[in-house]
Amino acid sequence: MSENRRYLGELLSEFFAVAIIVLFGDGVAAMYSLYDPSPYKSAYWGVCIVWGLGVTVAIYATGAISGTHANPAVTMALAMFRGFSWKKVIPYISAQVLGGFAGAALVYSLYVPVIDHFNMAHNLTRAVDGGAAGVFFTHPGDFVTVSHAFWDELVLTAVLVFGIFAITCQYNTQAPQANSSALIIGLLVAIIGASCGYLDAWAINPARDFGPRLFCFFAGWGQSALPAPGNYFWVPIVAPLIGGPIGAAVYHYGLRPFMPRYLEQTITVAPEGVNPAEPVLIVSNPGDPALPVVNRVS
Repeated sequence: MSENRRYLGELLSEFFAVAIIVLFGDGVAAMYSLYDPSPYKSAYWGVCIVWGLGVTVAIYATGAISGTHANPAVTMALAMFRGFSWKKVIPYISAQVLGGFAGAALVYSLYVPVIDHFNMAHNLTRAVDGGAAGVFFTHPGDFVTVSHAFWDELVLTAVLVFGIFAITCQYNTQAPQANSSALIIGLLVAIIGASCGYLDAWAINPARDFGPRLFCFFAGWGQSALPAPGNYFWVPIVAPLIGGPIGAAVYHYGLRPFMPRYLEQTITVAPEGVNPAEPVLIVSNPGDPALPVVNRVS
């Protein structure tokens, strides 16, 4: 496979990964928000599990191609601490945001009559009241200010990336093997949502929030989406991009040097143009000569 074709596959992989996550995540948000009685109102853990399993499905579908970053904060952290090529960062992030846009458009196509009925029944409009906006993008919860939401997003994204780095670390002898790491990372997302989701809907991923938000801007929500009340739109973008690398740094410098295999192994840097990072979520087939062995979990 040519280098250009492989690179195109990586970008498509990132696009589809975020689209899958948003399809299931915004879909369950619609089930939670738009129906009365909601099947999830007294079972919020179910919402968290669906978001987490959406991540798991995305990893299984695309991980062998790009590693399923599926999150600009993860991409940034990998470039900073695991040797991911900086020249791929902006293209990866762009593909992720477009995937979020496409996933939201698909959810909208499924739920548009329910959204319209919900808004009519509650005397809401999209542009003025932001009716049903919570299906697609995040906002601060009760008693949470914009500035406090920034802190929440920073901390929760740091926890997410810390966990991903630990789960996929080739030196961590307690880490799950490749085929089960996807499920554990999905559960990590679910746990974050279950413990802190009501604070600000736990975006922890700029593409998961900004992609759907951008779609909603063009689909009638206007200023309710961008810039959003209190100019909130930038918080789920900037805070995760800061928090993700912080979480990665805490693991990279705080725990990784003490892992049992750390002093016993070295990482071989792959040729330019091939992802030399330790695995993000899922890994290559070790028998595939087109992909470097460095992408395999030990």
